Amino acid sequence: MTNPVVIGAKLKMKRDALSVIQAELEALQSKRSEFEAAIEAVENDEDLAVIEKSIDDNDAEITEQETEKTKLEEEIVELEKELEANNRKSPNKGAKRNMAKNLEVKEGINSYVRSKGELRDGFTSVEGGALIPEELLTLKKELVDVVDLTQYVRTVPVNRGSGKYPIIKKSNGKMVSVAELAKNPELAKPTFDEVTYDIETYRGYIPVSQEAIDDADYDISGLIADDIKDQDLNTKNAQIAAIFKSAKAKAVTGLDGVITLLNTGFKQVYNVKFYVSSSLFNELDLLKDGNGRFLLQDDITAASGKRIKAREVVVLDDEVIGSAKGDLVGFVGDAKEFCTLFNRKQASVKWTDNDIYGQLLAGYVRFDTKKVDEEAGYYITYTAETAGA
Repeated sequence: MTNPVVIGAKLKMKRDALSVIQAELEALQSKRSEFEAAIEAVENDEDLAVIEKSIDDNDAEITEQETEKTKLEEEIVELEKELEANNRKSPNKGAKRNMAKNLEVKEGINSYVRSKGELRDGFTSVEGGALIPEELLTLKKELVDVVDLTQYVRTVPVNRGSGKYPIIKKSNGKMVSVAELAKNPELAKPTFDEVTYDIETYRGYIPVSQEAIDDADYDISGLIADDIKDQDLNTKNAQIAAIFKSAKAKAVTGLDGVITLLNTGFKQVYNVKFYVSSSLFNELDLLKDGNGRFLLQDDITAASGKRIKAREVVVLDDEVIGSAKGDLVGFVGDAKEFCTLFNRKQASVKWTDNDIYGQLLAGYVRFDTKKVDEEAGYYITYTAETAGA
């Protein structure tokens, strides 16, 4: 009889994959509607051909995703039947499944570690490695002083190593009033852009000696899962921060400079936030207006506990958003519109050879980050007002 924990792990992975595909299908259907609407505004055959080609490519991808969705749904039904059959045969095991699940998954990783990849019970093979189930990555979630920038940018799951992400820019044009039966006036033409992504593989590793594998009485699996999760987060944060740093540079001086940037620097459609170095946060936290009121306002719903004129303030280490300790810098803007993360693979682990008596347990993730909307943000450098200025 197949271990119900193994079936449950496979079932979760299939359901997660199905959720990704459903999200992609919704995005593809939305893009198709945008393309169809854009056809009404084109006036020449060349533009029409470009849009029709985009629609054909979009439809082909929709067909591919729907086929994969059907296949996953069938596999999920079969796994659910198998799990139900197992529970009927072993009611006691079925009742205890949730209590034993975390222990079984950990044992699976320990087997993988100790056998150097030979034993994979409870794992799914991914490119010669073992995919860490999502529930394991959050098995013992502890409070850490690290900001997850992926929650602020747009994340697009992708199934290929490279591709194009079509974007229709918002039009500033307006319709005009015309007399009855008068000829329709020309409307502003839609502007199409394409963001090209090219997935890259990022890797890290943990050196594990053979003695530790043989003799350790501590939680090897927990150590590995935590380290891979940290490497995944740190890598994505660094790449997103690099995109932030590529924004248009802007010098900001004192309280008036900050307020002016907020009031005049952005269109109202953008959801502007501050992503600042801890040194800049300290400077801003000390700013007062002429009436002695602090610029930063308390807000327990924000991670930093502060807002500037109702905009959330996100605090990052100086070296993350800047280049050295003490840098008074930050990204101000709508991160979701400015940056997109194209996600290909979640964190995985695999064994690689080492030239010492041991092994290197390597972790890797695959993704790409791209700047999408140049107008959605600025990379600011702050200077305090000089006395008497």
